[in-house]
Amino acid sequence: MPTISVENYLKAIYHLESHGEVPVKTKSLAERLEISLPSVTSMLKSLARDGLVDYKPYHGASLNEDGVRAALKVIRKHRLVEVFLVQTLGLSWDEVHEEAELLEHAVSESLVARIDDFLGHPKFDPHGDPIPTADGQIHRLETIRLDEAELGATYRLERVLDQESDVLQYLDKIGLTLNRSFTVVEILSFDGQLFLDIHDTDPLRAAISKSLAERLLVTKL
Repeated sequence: MPTISVENYLKAIYHLESHGEVPVKTKSLAERLEISLPSVTSMLKSLARDGLVDYKPYHGASLNEDGVRAALKVIRKHRLVEVFLVQTLGLSWDEVHEEAELLEHAVSESLVARIDDFLGHPKFDPHGDPIPTADGQIHRLETIRLDEAELGATYRLERVLDQESDVLQYLDKIGLTLNRSFTVVEILSFDGQLFLDIHDTDPLRAAISKSLAERLLVTKL
């Protein structure tokens, strides 16, 4: 069974690869995990010996088939735990990430299967991240980043890539939660800031910076 440290590395490599960094650089892993470069290098060598990553010094690391499978198992646990904490215990979406980071290493696969059954097999977690199935399948939506949206068009928020508490609390404050629809009513030419009319909220209009818009995934209605 992978250790907590191994699971964290596999999950981090998976996320970095998902954002287009292939192979994943040692420096990127060190920054994401807040671990020294020598420690990361040592772990990557160990993961390669265990048959979970393909690693070349000074080049980077990539998950192989076994590594992807192991990473998806821990990601599945994390996201199902988040749904459970929100739907069953009433935690808000800005509270669950850190709790799930701890619990994902403690719950067994059999317990996760029971949680999945209890919740009705959700496809997405509270932030819109897809939940892998037990056999590693992922349901993906065709989305764009909000900063790519068209002026005057109407969209629905599908996923929030930035799960920092202050970001989620701001989105809560302006009423821009998952599955909420909105219309882009203004885009500032000099800095890309967007102004949205968020449907069924008061106040109606809200501002979203370009940097935040890059981390919000939406579908056009």
